Amino acid sequence: MNPDQEIKHPHVGPSANLLLDDFCGDDLVSALGTRWRGFSDRVMGGISRENVVPAEIDGRRCLRLTGEVRLDNDGGFIQMGLDLAPDDATLDASAYRGLSLEIRGNGEHYGLHLRTADCVRPWQSYRAGFVAEPHWREIKVPFHAFAPHRLTAPLDIRRLRRLGLVAIGRPFEADLAVARLALFVSGE
Repeated sequence: MNPDQEIKHPHVGPSANLLLDDFCGDDLVSALGTRWRGFSDRVMGGISRENVVPAEIDGRRCLRLTGEVRLDNDGGFIQMGLDLAPDDATLDASAYRGLSLEIRGNGEHYGLHLRTADCVRPWQSYRAGFVAEPHWREIKVPFHAFAPHRLTAPLDIRRLRRLGLVAIGRPFEADLAVARLALFVSGE
């Protein structure tokens, strides 16, 4: 597939949310057909460690990110990430208002990062934050809540490439689970 190619979802009507994943399978393949992957600052010399595994918590199937975030060697992050389209293509999310997540964690602050075709450097993204309470809850993060990080281009939701759920920026033990992830069309 051409990297400039865009994935559209014509089967999704203007009033339907788009399910990205509900973690029903026993593997790391999303409802989009792309694969979840774990990353850490080790790609740039850091020493943080991540573990990304399918799990069941309080009777809910989910994907769980655990690990230790360390700042040594200019590090400081771990994440679970998902390409939103295959083969470096983009996803047009212009019919949606934002992301809906059913999450649970350890009371810590986490980041939700989006990458678009405008993000050409590894450190560039659009970021929004949230707290993962120690019980399941739904949060909705509208696209207008994302701020550019180390780039000046505004968020272009017609060209989304990737999303990441990230533990970043300070030393701590991460424990974040997501049971459902979707693009939503109404409400905040």
